[in-house]
Amino acid sequence: MKKILISCIVVVVVFASLYLLLREPFDRFNPLIEQEYVYVEIQNEPADDNGRYKYREQGVTESGETKRVIFTTSTRLDQGTLLKVLAKGTYTQGYKLINEDEMP
Repeated sequence: MKKILISCIVVVVVFASLYLLLREPFDRFNPLIEQEYVYVEIQNEPADDNGRYKYREQGVTESGETKRVIFTTSTRLDQGTLLKVLAKGTYTQGYKLINEDEMP
């Protein structure tokens, strides 16, 4: 009985760890998560991602919820740049530069 319980706990821990490490691909194909626009102001410095710039930013949805998005660009964006990011969970499909009057 103890072996079965320990085996179940180990399996749950392994799957939880994989989900946390590979969350972006899971979000991309998860049918329960809907795509939505997240409005972001660039505040952090990007990380290097094999010659691209990787940003991890907090944004706001049209309904006022705070969401974290992760996206890459081929060009470095200045701090204060405003973006409209099409996101599904933490996965982003694309972004568009916007003006301040388009922010929610």
